[in-house]
Amino acid sequence: MVVMSAVTSSSTTSSTTRPRGARGASSRRRARRERVVASATAAEERLPRTTRLGSSGVLVTDVCLGTMTWGVQNTEGEAHAQLDYAIKERGVNFIDTAEMYPVPMSDPTWMPGTTERYIGTWLARNPGIREDVVIATKIAGFGAPAKIVNNRFPNRDRPGEATGRLDRDSVLRACDASLERLQTDYIDLYQIHWPDRYVPIGAFYGSPAYDPELERADSVPIRETVEALGALIEAGKIRHYGLSNESTFGVCEFVRAADELGVPRPVSIQNSFCLLHRSFETELAEACAESNYDIGLLPWTPLGGGALTGKYLDDARSPSDGRLVKYKKYGFHQRYLNAPSRLATSEYKKIADREGVSLATLALAWCKTRSYVSSTIIGATTMDQLRENIDAFAPSVCLSEAALRAVDEVHERCRDPSIQSDER
Repeated sequence: MVVMSAVTSSSTTSSTTRPRGARGASSRRRARRERVVASATAAEERLPRTTRLGSSGVLVTDVCLGTMTWGVQNTEGEAHAQLDYAIKERGVNFIDTAEMYPVPMSDPTWMPGTTERYIGTWLARNPGIREDVVIATKIAGFGAPAKIVNNRFPNRDRPGEATGRLDRDSVLRACDASLERLQTDYIDLYQIHWPDRYVPIGAFYGSPAYDPELERADSVPIRETVEALGALIEAGKIRHYGLSNESTFGVCEFVRAADELGVPRPVSIQNSFCLLHRSFETELAEACAESNYDIGLLPWTPLGGGALTGKYLDDARSPSDGRLVKYKKYGFHQRYLNAPSRLATSEYKKIADREGVSLATLALAWCKTRSYVSSTIIGATTMDQLRENIDAFAPSVCLSEAALRAVDEVHERCRDPSIQSDER
């Protein structure tokens, strides 16, 4: 069953800090599980801003509004409606975007930068709200196509063969272009979308096995990237920076470079993390722990591209407008529909049914129980999806200990199925 609570928490501004050494993240998560039954529904609850974004001191809601469908599957009007509902009605104070959004790039209508522009026009229509919202965006990493890179230049006349890198000039130019599209003077969290060097990110770049033969001798040194990020902080253009699709080695190298240069350390990491892909829990969780580098995880695709809603379990009834069907020919997130993932998803659906919640609520509420998660990035193409996703993070929603044990039992039987082959 879902444990409910009538306990409320007052909202605080994004600049409020929690003292270091205060009650730790793990105890905060445990407290959520210990609440008692007091109400019957979580619908329309406003979310408190109680979770620290890593070492930044910024307080954010447990849910972050993802935006990557805006500009491909969602119009500007629909994007603004999502922002109005999430931020004005539900109290969400955290938005995530990227210079390359929307996705997928395979969609014929794809135009990078569109999502940032939609956010910018919404900010322009809502004067006075900027200081109350934490905005995160990203610079694309190695090999980003010319269509993205050209967006970094005001006159858009960069040679067509240009590809993305993370050298100093690219970081500075990309940030300026994002600021222009977002119609803001600063970015709260500026993230490296993926590394400049070769990194095998399982459930993103295929096999998680590291192959030395794929190393690139001309990779931009992490130190140069960090130095550029430090310059942006010094100029007031960004307040904090984070990583994404990064490895334990990369996290440690960014921290080392930052310490050597006297630049603030990264405060967050945005990696793939969901019931079908839990590899973050191994080495990365230790490196990012509050007791070590204090880097908060921002899970992307916590619903496995929509697979963890259960809507793809029956092929005959799979929604034709669902991303995993609509973009199947491009291979988009098909890893979440392989045989091991389907089997695990069906088992998680049974747990959700016993708990009396939807599979999506189980998957999202489970992310909230992880001590290393600062905020979970959701995405929706419809308002009904958005409501359900936000509801999963309401203070009154808490999974039972029995459900959490059952989830771990399934995971023990089928570890990280999204990076397994169908033959396993």
